[in-house]
Amino acid sequence: MATYDFIFDSLNLRDWCDSHGGEGGPMTMAQLLGQSSGEETTVSAWDTPFPSLDALHDACAAVPRSRDLTTGLEEGFMTIKDSLKVVVDPLTQPLSWALNDALWLMQAVPWWIMIPLLMLISWLVGRSFKIVGLLALTFGFLAFVDYYDYTMQTLAIIFVCAFICVLFGVPIGIAMSRSDRFQRFMIPVLDMLQTLPPFVYLIPLIFLFSVTEPKLYGIAIILYAMVPVVRLTDLGIRLVDKDVIEAADAFGMTNRQKLFGVQIPLALPNIMAGVNQTIMMSLAMVVIASLVSAPGLGVLVLRGIRSLELGVGLLSGLGIVLLAIVLDRVTKAALARINASQPR
Repeated sequence: MATYDFIFDSLNLRDWCDSHGGEGGPMTMAQLLGQSSGEETTVSAWDTPFPSLDALHDACAAVPRSRDLTTGLEEGFMTIKDSLKVVVDPLTQPLSWALNDALWLMQAVPWWIMIPLLMLISWLVGRSFKIVGLLALTFGFLAFVDYYDYTMQTLAIIFVCAFICVLFGVPIGIAMSRSDRFQRFMIPVLDMLQTLPPFVYLIPLIFLFSVTEPKLYGIAIILYAMVPVVRLTDLGIRLVDKDVIEAADAFGMTNRQKLFGVQIPLALPNIMAGVNQTIMMSLAMVVIASLVSAPGLGVLVLRGIRSLELGVGLLSGLGIVLLAIVLDRVTKAALARINASQPR
């Protein structure tokens, strides 16, 4: 006798349960021992199981088991997979082209042009010789240990994915700041994207795209890394002083003029902080995306794990840390310049 037989007996559902009889779920060790000894297995009140699907299935075969639920979800996804791919595939194909072109460009340009070019960009952004020196030392060290190509691959993926995150994230954040209803709709979506384990992003994408397609890991990185720039854009615009908005209204500025002439410039520090966090999260996801053929330093980390090559794993991990420090310092220097230019 199952623990929850009384529920179905009291509701007069026993005939319904018996009419759906079939193969039962896996038996516990206690049930197997009781069956072999010819004794009925009893459960003490202390050990009463939670009325889960499997426990209810033991009492009524018409109740599906938990594995029936997971199998149903998988079959449902596989049913709509082809139709979903017809829609999603052409929309995401430009992402594959952008990633392929960026990977080719970052590796085709020789080091004696690329490293000075990156130093020049960091100087224009941060105006700091310390950051330029840090960048030169970092890339010089990674090139010295023959990790230059892997570093350029990682950097190319981060540039493309972070740019797309900003391209879509800032307008979404602006729309959230201008509509409370849209904000209420987006907050649960952003919460879900922010709390899902990174590996979960890869599961449905593996079934939709080939492992050889760059958009497989590109979409996962973008979904994972877009949240900060969306949230902080929304927050930055909402934190603009109401008196400033009233002054803009007094001058007769339109909503468009207020947005681009007042709100976005004053919200730039928050937006840049979101960009900084998006870049950091992109870098973190690039390592995990190496599981689905994403090139870069993550491949070396994965190689260190799979082959138990301690030196490779530690050195590539150090390279990721150094790259993260450089990107963080450059974006923070840009943020500091923006903050310094803001009116007090």
